[in-house]
Formats: sequence, structure tokens, C-alpha cells
Amino acid sequence: MRAVLLTCAALSIAAPCRAGEFFTLKGHGGPIMGIAVSDSDQIATVSFDNSVGLWDGDTPLWLDGHEAAVNAVLIAADGTIFSGGDDFTIRVWSSDGQERDVWRGHKGKIVALELSPDGKTLASASWDGSVGLWPRDGSPAWFLQGHDGPVNDVAFTDDGQGLYTASTDGSIRLWDVATAQEKRRVVEHGFGVNEIEINSHAGWLAYGAVDGGTRAIVLDTGDVLADLTLERRPILAIAQDHSGTQLSVGDGEGYIMVIDTTEWRISRDFRATEKGPIWALAFSRDGSNVHAAGLDPRMYSWPIDAMSELAPMEATTPGYLRSAETMTNGERQFMRKCSICHTLTPGSARRAGPSLHGVFGRRAGSVEDYSYSKALDGSALVWDEDTIDALFDIGPDNYVPGTKMPVQRIAKPQDRADLIAYLREQTAPRESSK
Repeated sequence: MRAVLLTCAALSIAAPCRAGEFFTLKGHGGPIMGIAVSDSDQIATVSFDNSVGLWDGDTPLWLDGHEAAVNAVLIAADGTIFSGGDDFTIRVWSSDGQERDVWRGHKGKIVALELSPDGKTLASASWDGSVGLWPRDGSPAWFLQGHDGPVNDVAFTDDGQGLYTASTDGSIRLWDVATAQEKRRVVEHGFGVNEIEINSHAGWLAYGAVDGGTRAIVLDTGDVLADLTLERRPILAIAQDHSGTQLSVGDGEGYIMVIDTTEWRISRDFRATEKGPIWALAFSRDGSNVHAAGLDPRMYSWPIDAMSELAPMEATTPGYLRSAETMTNGERQFMRKCSICHTLTPGSARRAGPSLHGVFGRRAGSVEDYSYSKALDGSALVWDEDTIDALFDIGPDNYVPGTKMPVQRIAKPQDRADLIAYLREQTAPRESSK
């Protein structure tokens, strides 16, 4: 029998959640895309809701400033927090949640961050095909160019003199940080490489790819040390514990593998979601728990030793994971195109977009509890059947240039009409019963 899922709040634990226990962190308004753990075991999460959550037990301090989804986060030894997102920026935060700086230079979304071992240089991987190197002393950033596609991950060598990068072009490359020159191609996989983890001291590099490939290679020679590929794809997250003796691997089908790197064997293989992928992974500082996130807007933490006894992410299944056969076409269009970002009820609920409650006849950019982009702040645009139809006909990026809305279209007129009818029904303010 599966164990009952309980949050720390439900257990009424006054102290912060501890490693070795099952717990969840709840509060984000969208899928969690990245997790970081500090030297003191504090957790930071970043989400599609444009925010960073810094957790004290199960209580979040919200770090708001990004203008689009946040994909990557790390906590430096001095408590400084770095986050990168779809707005092409890196935000630098103090440990009390104050935004200290905004670094600009990338021309595409930022999906991974890594701090050099001496803490003096931050590396960023971007879908603009470049890797940013950002000195923390305020010197101008410089960029590594050479990949033939988006860069998905970065990892410094233990001495900080080398940087490994992974790309959708199927390659893993080693760069000389001092000269910004490529030293060698470490892997030519053939399919895009999404994730890398290195352990310079032990002499290995592990990677996960779009085709499900999960391998470890010898750093010096490139020889395959272990092939742990299973019939699941793509690999979307890999994390190494502090001791370097465990790896966790998350895939698009919702499984988490835990790998013993001393013997290169799979010690756990756990279905962590009922539906959907694993986007983010991290270990507790002592390596006893795996923290994970997927489409559910909560972070889950499982004690590794008890994984098989606990249930996966399944508590309140988000509407966009419901079976399409149970919905009308209008609801189906809403769930696919709108539901991750917007609520239909009053209050924007920390979503990436404003509430749609009462949207018809409402001036764009006027919901009080949402921070709009400059494109809509003070706009004269009024939402009605015609303007919503035009928005999805040509796409938000063309209809409202500069908007934070994701680039998407609904090509078929009937699909747009069905969506509009559904929104009209669901968002109309209702009179309270007396």
C-alpha cells in the first residue's frame, strides 16, 4: 500500500523540513524548472511563474523581478542567489531576497548556470548558442561561441580552468576558460545533449541526451565508463550529490533513476510522476533525499531509502494533464494554450499571466495583482471576441510586440471560436447567492 502524502505543514512541524523525511514545498503558480541547495541545505526553486522561491522550511520568500519563466538557479557559498530565465537575463539576489543586479547580454533564454570553484566566475548556457562567462568583480562579460545550436548545460572542472558545455548539436566540448578557446570535442552523440555532470576528482563525466542516452565517460580518454540507457526519453535532468557517489536522472516519462557511481549501477528506479516529465532534480546536502519537480507546481522530496514505499506526484493533477477526451474542444484549447499561465477565477495566484476572470470588456494591462510588461502596461487594448481571436490568429509576439506571452498560435478558426466561447462562459463574473 502506498504511503499517504503529507506536507510539512500538514504534519504541523515547527522546524524546517529535514533530510530523511518525505516533504513537499507548495506555493509556485506554475511548473518548477530548477532547484538549488545551499551549503546549509536551504532550498531555492524557480518556476514558469517568473519567480524564485527561497524556502525557510515550507515558507517561501518570493524573489520577483524576472519578466518570463525562470529556468535555472544556484546559491553561492556567501548566500548570493543567481537565477536565469526566458527573459534572457541573469538576476543577482542577496540572501534576504533583494535584487542586487541584472546581467544582460544573451539573446536567447538562459537554461543553466554554474559557478566556478573559486566563486569568481559564473557560466551561463543559453539557447542563443553561446556560453556567457560573468566575472563577479564587475568586469565585462565575455561569451564562448562555437556550438551549432542551443547550449543546454555547463560544468566547470575542479580547478576552474576548464568548462564543459553540452548542446543540442549533439556535442560536449571542453573550453579553456582563460583563452575562451575550444580545447577538444569530448562527445559527439548524434542527438542533442541536455544535461552533464562532472567529477574531476573521480575522473568521470555523465550526460543525458534527447534519445534517452544516459552514459558516463572517462574524462581523460572519452571512453565509455558506463551505459545506463533505458527505454525512456528524453533525459531532462541530472544531479550529483555532494559526495559524488550518487547521480539522479529524470526523464520525459516521469521516472527518476538513482545511480551508485562507485559501482555504476542503478540503485533505484522510481516512477515519480503519474503523468508528465521530471524537469528538475537536486540532492539534499547529506545525499539522503532527492528533490524533484515536474508539471505539478510543487517540489517533492523523497528519502532515497524509502522511495519504493511512497507515492509519486499525483495529488491534485493540474487540468492540463487531464485526458483530452474528458473535455470540450474549447476547454481543451484553454488547457493546452492558457492554463499553465492563467487562472479563470479572481486572483492571479502567482501565475506567469494575469487572471482571466472578467476578461471580456477589460482593458489590457489592468489587473492589479499582476506585473505587466511595458508592451501592455497602460495599453488601450480592450479584450473581446475580436481581439482575443486576433491574438491567437497571428500570435502574441505579432499582435502585441514585446509582450511576455509565449509565442504560440491557434491556426484553426473553429478552435479559436471554441476557446473564446469557453472563456466567455468561464470568466464571466457571477452574482453571489443571497
